[in-house]
Amino acid sequence: MYITGAFMVPHPPLIVPEIGKGQEAAISDTTQAYQTVAKQIALLEPETIVVVSPHCAMYADYFHISPGQGAHGDFKQFRAKQINFDVVYDTELVKEISAVCRNRHLMAGPLGERDADLDHGTMVPLYFIDQVYKGYKLVRVGLSGLPLTDHYALGQAIKEAAGRLERRTVVIASGDLSHCLKEDGPYGYKKEGPVYDEQIMNVMGSANFFRLFEFADEFRRNASECGHGAFTIMAGALDCTDVEAQQLSYQGTFGVGYGVCAYQAAGENCQRNFKEQYEEKERRRLKEQKSAEDIYVRLARESLETYVTTGEKLLMPDNLPKELTEHRAGAFVSLKKDGRLRGCIGTIGPVRENLAAEILENAVSAGSRDPRFSPVGAEELVKLEYSVDVLGEPQPIGSEQELDARKFGVIVTRGDKRGLLLPNLEGVDTPQQQIAIAKQKAGIGPDESVHLKRFEVVRHK
Repeated sequence: MYITGAFMVPHPPLIVPEIGKGQEAAISDTTQAYQTVAKQIALLEPETIVVVSPHCAMYADYFHISPGQGAHGDFKQFRAKQINFDVVYDTELVKEISAVCRNRHLMAGPLGERDADLDHGTMVPLYFIDQVYKGYKLVRVGLSGLPLTDHYALGQAIKEAAGRLERRTVVIASGDLSHCLKEDGPYGYKKEGPVYDEQIMNVMGSANFFRLFEFADEFRRNASECGHGAFTIMAGALDCTDVEAQQLSYQGTFGVGYGVCAYQAAGENCQRNFKEQYEEKERRRLKEQKSAEDIYVRLARESLETYVTTGEKLLMPDNLPKELTEHRAGAFVSLKKDGRLRGCIGTIGPVRENLAAEILENAVSAGSRDPRFSPVGAEELVKLEYSVDVLGEPQPIGSEQELDARKFGVIVTRGDKRGLLLPNLEGVDTPQQQIAIAKQKAGIGPDESVHLKRFEVVRHK
């Protein structure tokens, strides 16, 4: 086994005494846990340390692995320039990880560097490690906007690459927990903050990495966490590996959660293949959902599947209910994959002969013509979730007070610019948010006045 250990650590700069200037005493449990981590790493004697940091370069659809022979970094941003680091990168392992990712069709590699200097998410762990262990090489990895399953897959690629090179490797997942634990903290309080920290420490303390996939994107955003992706990459590096897990500390003294856990590799265990287990569970769920879908959703699904697999549009099916063939209305078709939007196209009012034709055409458009996304590929079809929103007649309103983000969608108009936002969307809780997003979609300035209309929808899922 070449991934010999892994560690979940936070990265508060003030834990460095030259920066904290006494404040670090308030998180002494975290300091002691960090020192324990550093000693365990020294005992493992890794040739290479892989640090996964959310403060490394981050892209929506690509994992950045720092290129070059090495890098320099210091804490001058935190008025402690005298604390500095010069690291040597493991260029051979970087090359091998990139090659494994290419073979797995995973978007990752050394392209797109924006700042060669070490980030504090990397330097804080190195500060403690360097006190007791030297002579290692470094690989520095960033996060991405890709699904958690892709983060786990990157960890699997790191494991495979280390094995190919027979490189003794330790993985460090650098990441804070919620930043919203206290009203008087630097980021204020959100109710999701303490809930997230309790749940993630339970998951990481027990090494039940399957549950990492069950944290919804909206919940994580509301909790304002920064380490979940790093923890998931680390979990992937321990795929099919028995581990001895230790929860070393948790503190939220300053309104930000700091958790430290350690994992020692203890042999192979093919039953800890958490990504495969999660994807199988998702396949079963989507199969059950497909069997229960109504005619609106089935029509959208069959339309897009036919177009993607054959290049031809689905002909109007026979024996559709009259509500689809004799009724006209605007309709939006939305696609989700891995819980995230994959496409959404629709019409504000009817433009075709009936509602069925509206759904057939908009399903194809959602999967192939949404400018925010690449066209849906055939391999993605089994992972898609569909919803169809049938719009009621828009009604002019005088102010945002007549809106309800859960009940009504909104249309904003200024001159020839018009933007629409559907109701009851994740992360959109107020009329003000609705209007702001609809303006942005229409290319209308945030301070420009608009005419407002509201509409109700019947959502089919």
